[in-house]
Amino acid sequence: MFQAANVLIHSIATILGLIVVGIIIFWFIQDITQKKHSVLRNYPVVGRLRYIFEEQGKYFRQYFYTNDRDEMPFNRATRNWVYRHAKDVGGLIGFGSTNNLNEPGTFIFVNAPFPILEENQLPTPPLHIGEGYAKHPFIAKSIVNISGMSYGAISKPAVRALSLGAFEAGCWLNTGEGGLSPYHMEGKCDIIMQIGTAKYGIRDEYGNFSKQRATELAELVKAFEIKLSQGAKPGKGGLLPGSKITEEISRIRGIPAFHDSVSPNRHKDIDNIDELLEQINRIRELTGRPVGIKTAIGGWHFINELCDGIINKGLHYAPDFITIDGGEGGSGAAPQTLMDYVSLPITEALPRVVDALIEANLKERICVIAAGKLVTAAHGAWALCAGADFVNTARGFMFSLGCIQALRCHENTCPTGVTTHDPRLQKGLVVEEKYVRVANYARNYNKEVTMIAHSCGLRQAREFGREHVRIVEAAGKSTAMNTLYPYPKIKH
Repeated sequence: MFQAANVLIHSIATILGLIVVGIIIFWFIQDITQKKHSVLRNYPVVGRLRYIFEEQGKYFRQYFYTNDRDEMPFNRATRNWVYRHAKDVGGLIGFGSTNNLNEPGTFIFVNAPFPILEENQLPTPPLHIGEGYAKHPFIAKSIVNISGMSYGAISKPAVRALSLGAFEAGCWLNTGEGGLSPYHMEGKCDIIMQIGTAKYGIRDEYGNFSKQRATELAELVKAFEIKLSQGAKPGKGGLLPGSKITEEISRIRGIPAFHDSVSPNRHKDIDNIDELLEQINRIRELTGRPVGIKTAIGGWHFINELCDGIINKGLHYAPDFITIDGGEGGSGAAPQTLMDYVSLPITEALPRVVDALIEANLKERICVIAAGKLVTAAHGAWALCAGADFVNTARGFMFSLGCIQALRCHENTCPTGVTTHDPRLQKGLVVEEKYVRVANYARNYNKEVTMIAHSCGLRQAREFGREHVRIVEAAGKSTAMNTLYPYPKIKH
């Protein structure tokens, strides 16, 4: 009888063991075949633990002190905002905000006592970039757009998903300095071709700017952007490790495969303001497309001298747009010293640049694009209040693709397939699923910027002014932005 009981127990244990193994196998097959979650496709066992901890974390944080807003470079609250809006599951939360309204630097929007009724609300109007100066002006519809991310720094499926998503959302896609690839054009979205210091994708066999190539690209892109510098590494050119330079990427860039790519730290054919303005006008006349510049800001000499140069030479020499990148901007690979300590943050750089353009009476001529950790709608609304016309974000769209901030962008081991050229890891990023999230993120970003505008008593988001936002300073006291940065008078 005792032996029979042992046999029964052993049989039950075997059956339970088989059930557990079956469940694990089922989960494994389900995870590697599903298309929504990149981490689960690439790491079906460990990935399960990540999602369990992520879901239960908010309950454990009652007992173990952690703050949703402490992590850098992007905290959990910010990432979750992007994830929810990319998945189109809404932005509602319960019980209360974890945002500390007394922390210096926090911005608070000035709500109106009588906000705009729905029947009086207006859609955000598009802006014409280069109208009256370029043969083919660029009509830009979306407030938020995809900042420069090179094919090479990010993967083929990532570029494809961004292109398809940009078309769905009606926003533009910047190529980054790595040149125009077939995958940028897959979605038939509006493309801005960035001209980096190495002239990748737009250079001749000697590495110089190619007029022929520029003319060919003009048939495919909406505008050109001359990159002077970026916030993550001012004074340093683009860096792409040789492990990420495949044969295809080498052909697009015109450089050897599997060798580190280090761009010059500035354009060799642009030595001063006058040469910059000449180059802007030359490319615009050659291509018929609007031409702008991208730069980080370290002080006020550059923007003031740029405005003086434009006034002296004429409005035709002005850039059609200026992309201001804050010192908190990101990059696939950059020296930590430059990333940590060089160039002004966007919160200081943007209003100062706008002030210079207003004083020179150039604000109507030149569109301003703001970049630098502006990944949420609140950040975008602040930028419009400060005087920006558009917002660019790269890492916001990376989060929409499934990025989990693994901080491995330069190592070719990205676990979600966003910044790797490892075919096994790229399988985690399913383009047919992720492009929808890219589009959702852009649409919901624009929608919530408009929601803030309506709360402030405005009919549409382009009516924002500095009087509509307050900045928290010392001791938790806020000051109106138009007091901190009063609108300047026109000097010219």
